[in-house]
Amino acid sequence: MRRKLEKAAAKVMKNAHAPYSNFHVGAAILLTNGKIFSGCNVENASYGMTNCAERTAIFSAVARLGPKIEIRAVAVANDHGVACSPCGACRQVIYEFGPDATVFFQGAHGPKQAHITELLPEGFRLQ
Repeated sequence: MRRKLEKAAAKVMKNAHAPYSNFHVGAAILLTNGKIFSGCNVENASYGMTNCAERTAIFSAVARLGPKIEIRAVAVANDHGVACSPCGACRQVIYEFGPDATVFFQGAHGPKQAHITELLPEGFRLQ
């Protein structure tokens, strides 16, 4: 399943809108129901309006299936082959929908995986 998610992330990465950073990122999420959703980063001239690939994938799943989704795993890919774990905002959003999710990403010394609570030790949900 990891390879399938990584392949989906690498494929969607090519659709990224990254004219400012020229750093294309793709993400794919696996839900507990077996469905996979993917997303890419979408930059904007007003940098704060930029959306990361991970959140794009998650928001697409919510838009399609509703807010009761549960994330089992997330894979992230980038076109520079550099270390690239989810940012803090994405970690919190992943935790919101997948407090037991595994995250696959490029680490400083090769592929890595981590439980979301390793990446976000004090994540919270208001449920």
